Amino acid sequence: MPRPIVASISISALQHNLAVAKAHAPNARAWGVVKANAYGHGLERAMRGFAAADGLALIEVDYAVRLRELGWTKPILLLEGFFDAADLPLLAAHDIQFAVHCEEQIALLEGFETKAGLHAHLKMNSGMNRLGFKPEAYRAAFERLGRIASIRSVTMMTHFANADDAGNPGLALEEQVKRFNAGTAGLDAPRSLCNSAGDLLHAELAFDWVRPGIMLYGGTPGGGSAADFGLRPAMTLESEIIGVQDIAPGEAVGYGSRFVADKPMKVGVVACGYADGYPRHAPNGTPVVVDGVKTGTVGRVSMDMLAVDLTHIPGARVGSRVLLWGEGLPVDEVAFAAGTIGYELMCALAPRVAVREVA
Repeated sequence: MPRPIVASISISALQHNLAVAKAHAPNARAWGVVKANAYGHGLERAMRGFAAADGLALIEVDYAVRLRELGWTKPILLLEGFFDAADLPLLAAHDIQFAVHCEEQIALLEGFETKAGLHAHLKMNSGMNRLGFKPEAYRAAFERLGRIASIRSVTMMTHFANADDAGNPGLALEEQVKRFNAGTAGLDAPRSLCNSAGDLLHAELAFDWVRPGIMLYGGTPGGGSAADFGLRPAMTLESEIIGVQDIAPGEAVGYGSRFVADKPMKVGVVACGYADGYPRHAPNGTPVVVDGVKTGTVGRVSMDMLAVDLTHIPGARVGSRVLLWGEGLPVDEVAFAAGTIGYELMCALAPRVAVREVA
């Protein structure tokens, strides 16, 4: 028998969450973001779950080609663009769109000859200071792209740092929008600004394209819980109790003896560890659900196991069901307790974990 840990992926939840994203931006087209193997959910499953998307967006060139091989015929967008001149013939052959965020990429396009029509998404650095042209350099880059014979269209794009926290004193959303508008003034092209938080919280900025990511998988980008937005978890990670220990006051649990009992306790050992994608840094008390009862972890997470407090769950035994996150325990709640975000937990799901599809 395989280890009892399994991740269940709900195709209907993916479909539902995309419908929520589209409902928040009814006049925009939607890219379904499927980078990082669809946030750990699997590229093939996401392609079916997001069949109603207007396009799929990711960063991996080989995965973009794989989408075409799987039969995806709608647009595909590389959110970081191409990384080398050798990528360009591949993108042209498979009709893959791409972001352009630096002078070096434009120079490579100027030196590339193709009869295929290419579709570029020119990225502005409106304050996040990762990728993109500064507002004052944006027009020149736009015009330079327009002079390349193979470029069929240009979409104007930026990325919000704080759409979930619009008044952030480090960089207000309003300031990013102001910079974007200044840098694109007078340019006639489609606009693509909103990530998940923008889609959910700032419908006035949806414009021509939105790029929902984490919300499609049932996680929250901030600004409220996933349930508040009507989102459903697409990934549920479950395992079982594989051992039980009764310990006395003063006894410790796990590596480093980080947890010491202050009373008699019943401790369950779960077949899940950091090699499965569970966060090693999760502290004592990180929530789990055993046989439908919420409890918490005790001791340090090890490679293949973690321990949970069963003291107040007298019926728990070897074989008891353990919900680690998903339907019944939001991944964001677990992530918050562990000092991280739901994105990381989903993306960290290890290949050794069995995956099954559910409705």
